[in-house]
Amino acid sequence: MIPQEIIRRKRDGDELDPDDIRSFIAALAAGQMSEGQIGAFAMAVWFKGMSRAETVALTLAMADSGDRLQWADIDRPIADKHSTGGVGDNVSLMLAPIAAACGLAVPMISGRGLGHTGGTLDKLESIPGYMITPDADLFHKVVKEAGCAIIGQTGALAPADGRLYAVRDVTATVDSIPLITASILSKKLAAGLQTLVLDVKVGNGAFMTDRAQAEILAQSLVEVANGAGVTTSALITDMNQPLADAAGNTVEMRNCLDFLTGGKTDTRLETVVLAFAAEMLVKSGVAPSADEGEGMARKALSSGRAAEVFARMVSMLGGPADLIENPGKYLARAPVEKPVLAPRSGWLAACNTRGIGISVIDLGGGRRHPADRIDHRVGFSELLPLGTRVSAGEPIALVHAADEAAADRAVAALAAHCRITEEKPELEPVISTRI
Repeated sequence: MIPQEIIRRKRDGDELDPDDIRSFIAALAAGQMSEGQIGAFAMAVWFKGMSRAETVALTLAMADSGDRLQWADIDRPIADKHSTGGVGDNVSLMLAPIAAACGLAVPMISGRGLGHTGGTLDKLESIPGYMITPDADLFHKVVKEAGCAIIGQTGALAPADGRLYAVRDVTATVDSIPLITASILSKKLAAGLQTLVLDVKVGNGAFMTDRAQAEILAQSLVEVANGAGVTTSALITDMNQPLADAAGNTVEMRNCLDFLTGGKTDTRLETVVLAFAAEMLVKSGVAPSADEGEGMARKALSSGRAAEVFARMVSMLGGPADLIENPGKYLARAPVEKPVLAPRSGWLAACNTRGIGISVIDLGGGRRHPADRIDHRVGFSELLPLGTRVSAGEPIALVHAADEAAADRAVAALAAHCRITEEKPELEPVISTRI
């Protein structure tokens, strides 16, 4: 295999053979490829694209570049969910224990915040003692005994993706549908999944702001995953406002605990969580229909089984056993809390969701540089949903900050990110399309 020949052929728009793709990725993972060659390959794919067969081959090659997890001793369906990222999107924290309480095994490998979006791992690190990188034996034990485990990616899973992504990040080739598809799915295939559901976000708080592009990405992910042997579907969901009524790490963890104990019913967040639970149960063959799957999920919540699964997962991964009963004992509060007041009466009609995510970072709740330390305490809570009627001076959110100056800046920023109108807005449905 001569790397420059593969690069040249893709540059010229030729379709690559699966063997050539496998050889290229194997050399990349082994450190036998220069960054210049990796960047040239990524740029050639960015310009010329890949056929569905090429994308499947790339995904499988990247998945095979490291370890593949095995779950032969677990007699439950192995299932997972992935989100393309948003603000106030803490669905995974509740979905995994709900699905486990309904009979699935959920080995959920999650990531940190990226850009303006929050990261599941950052939220979990607000729990004292929680291990996001357990060894393989403990990960397996937690999935088998608790039903789910939410952890971070290890270097042994799809290592080719890590090297390719690092080069894409500095060569303006991140936003390539084939490369995004292979990056997401290679890690999921390496995790040994049987079924997968995808949450593809669209809106001003998503990476995909254009609906047509979101549908193209969703279609690519579904077709490639199914082509690689994992039964997969996708829902396209709205990210024109924060999904939860909280944005930040500890505040979203409190939101999760409230949800699991029945405190977040009749919300957009509940709609999304239950829809994905139903989708997972149907895809795995546990529920015959979406309606019955949603009913199972609701029962897992109302009975307390989902909360019990979450508590066991947290305890087995080093966190406190009584987190759900005593969240205030473990989840630190920011020293300054200030309300954001509506400047006028009217309807909350729109918000700059990406701006809200950036404001969380400005408070210290996210990273500007990879080595930055996060202040897990900060963020926004009690965010009123769009379509709410408010009066002048009424709180529309609560800021959690490390000091008074940061709180004042966040209050002003959040107010500027929200638009109040005299007329009631027409809002997009939270779930628009199933693929």
